[in-house]
Amino acid sequence: MFKALAHPARRQILALLRKGPRLAGDLAAEFDSSWPTMSRHLAVLKDADLITAERQGNQILYRVNTSVLEDAATALLGLIGSDNGDDDLKEAAE
Repeated sequence: MFKALAHPARRQILALLRKGPRLAGDLAAEFDSSWPTMSRHLAVLKDADLITAERQGNQILYRVNTSVLEDAATALLGLIGSDNGDDDLKEAAE
């Protein structure tokens, strides 16, 4: 999951999808990348279960999988620690 979030284009795709579902072509239009590159980014996000894909005729509608994204954020915050280092910052300032 963190590998999927490592690339800035994939984070931008997630930001777009947080605003609502988007068709693959509409997503691709937001980037200067080639379609094969966009397709790989979408596949990485889908494999990490960060997005879902639903075929609608000859188009694919993508949605963000918010529950998995929330789990990733929780895991990341757990790695940082519950106090976020606020006490360390206070001590450094003194």
